[in-house]
Amino acid sequence: MPKSPLILAFDTSAAHCAAALLSGDQIVASILEPMAKGQGERLLGLCSGVLEQAGVTYQDLTAIGVGIGPGNFTGIRISVSTARGLALGLGIPAIGVSQLEALAHGTDGVVVTSVDARQDKMFVQVTGTLNDHPPSLCSLDDLPTIPSQANPTCIGFQADMIATLCNGTLCDPQMPLADAIAHIAASRISHDNPRPAPLYLRPADAAPARDAPPAILP
Repeated sequence: MPKSPLILAFDTSAAHCAAALLSGDQIVASILEPMAKGQGERLLGLCSGVLEQAGVTYQDLTAIGVGIGPGNFTGIRISVSTARGLALGLGIPAIGVSQLEALAHGTDGVVVTSVDARQDKMFVQVTGTLNDHPPSLCSLDDLPTIPSQANPTCIGFQADMIATLCNGTLCDPQMPLADAIAHIAASRISHDNPRPAPLYLRPADAAPARDAPPAILP
């Protein structure tokens, strides 16, 4: 059995399937596969591949880290439900991490992270201020308030344009998404974490039919 805590982290909140394994403070395996669909069929196989690379099994894991969005509705549900199922079956905690905080991980100071929300919108979060704002859905015309003279670091979708608007600096994430999720999850193992839940910041594009359901006869 490995002596260091082992964290398996994964994310399918966008057009990818990503997984990483953290042992102690070192990433020992990491895989990112771009894909527009099929994450549900691929995710567990990808996770098994990461574990195999490191020579460990699911039973060796200490915790699960999972990306909870914001992002693609179906992708988020895939990851969150998989994490909950694995955690229940293995008797270990599952820890949810937002994509926005994962993008900011390892970057000091005021950080503006952004994710494509389609339809000329984006999901944005500002961290590193005295009064951090929760993630929000906005456009370039109504970005969250950023303190004057903050000189923020801008990471993610349209980060170059955001940096221009707020006198910020364009920067890449410090590490791949699944790696960052693993590190953040590791920092929260000792906390009383709620079960992972999808982070939805907009209503679904598709809605259930409004027709009344058929009557169920006795």
